[in-house]
Amino acid sequence: MIKCLIIGSGPAGYTAAIYAARANLSPVLYEGHQPGGQLTTTSEVENFPGYPEGVNGNELMADLRRQAVRFGTDIRSGRVTACDFSSSPLSVTIDNEQKIEAETVIICTGAYAKYLGIPDEKKYEGMGVSACATCDGFFYRNRSVAVVGGGDTACEEAQYLSGIANQVYLIVRKPYLRASKVMQERVLNNPKINVLFNTNTVGLFGEEFVEGAHLVEHKGTDQERHFDIAIDGFFLAIGHKPNTEVFRGQIELDEEGFIVTKGKSTATSAPGVFAAGDVADPVYRQAISAAGAGCHAAMDVERYLMQKE
Repeated sequence: MIKCLIIGSGPAGYTAAIYAARANLSPVLYEGHQPGGQLTTTSEVENFPGYPEGVNGNELMADLRRQAVRFGTDIRSGRVTACDFSSSPLSVTIDNEQKIEAETVIICTGAYAKYLGIPDEKKYEGMGVSACATCDGFFYRNRSVAVVGGGDTACEEAQYLSGIANQVYLIVRKPYLRASKVMQERVLNNPKINVLFNTNTVGLFGEEFVEGAHLVEHKGTDQERHFDIAIDGFFLAIGHKPNTEVFRGQIELDEEGFIVTKGKSTATSAPGVFAAGDVADPVYRQAISAAGAGCHAAMDVERYLMQKE
């Protein structure tokens, strides 16, 4: 019987493990299909406290992992493929083979950014392609960037980047913005933002880093026009998808699939099951807020177990 099982190994998972281990809960953490989470694909992290010169994403996660191990966390490789949270003990299946039982579970499986699906996105990942303007916008000070999307998130990111970059292209597939009226007005009245309606991105180019984008206007019509824009950064803002499919039917999810937590706690709709990080956070999606939520989840678990006893 595992006292505290942690699923996922990003900032939320490792921080939850650090706190749970220090509370003598003997946590077991399964790293999932991407040990270290999304930050392992980030070349430079400059906004995580404690690293004044910045830190490589892999190094940051390695530091958090070592700290979790130091306090006694049992870290294992494996992916959760099934679960049953309908009764106690809670049941989880690893890699379709091993079934384990736990008194409590902390879900830290994160979320991933939606991409357009063009090969160049992977080619230039971390080399000009980003899905987080707050994380990477600083690197494009006084340069030209593009944001893809037409909703509130895309408009917010374009607005944010306009305070850093010298020019922002907002590439919108539809002939209109889906964002709120207030956000639309801000974007359309911002002299630094050039909105390209009815436009699709079909490719990116550059020797080592992104230097530009291949675009097509009015795709598939008799008005179709191909053209290029010169940019240094390409930001995806077409949404995030949480890694919660395996938990569907076991705990409450919102309409986008994010885990719903109770009030100010990290507790889910299933007793003994808690959630932390991007998997339950469609708003902030930052490493530091995920780490903070991991701390909260471990403390909630400790309190839950004490009350249960």
